[in-house]
Amino acid sequence: MAEFTRLTSIDAVQSWYSVPGASFLYVSSPNCSVCESLFPQIEPIMLEHPEIRSARVDVSDVPEIAGALSIFTAPVLLLFLDGKEMHREARIVPIERFRRRVEQIGEFVKSEIIDLEN
Repeated sequence: MAEFTRLTSIDAVQSWYSVPGASFLYVSSPNCSVCESLFPQIEPIMLEHPEIRSARVDVSDVPEIAGALSIFTAPVLLLFLDGKEMHREARIVPIERFRRRVEQIGEFVKSEIIDLEN
């Protein structure tokens, strides 16, 4: 299982999701009780899917992320595929719906890897 990478600059954030494959960003803010209570529910879901790169960013470390990714609240969960945003959840996140979406994207990525190997 891969750990979450902590991103601390807008360049690192943009590089993170701009690569081929699937990427996930968990955007939080300091002193956000929802952010603190949601992450322990999201982390195991993402750790079950090593085919999706996972990172965490704090808006206080990277304030430019708000404008770059149209973030108006926290937490925000973003799933990217080949650099394109495929799914977004913000603030109150239905965990099961998010889990299903991660599984769909994970299965797609795995099928693409298998196709490339054949």
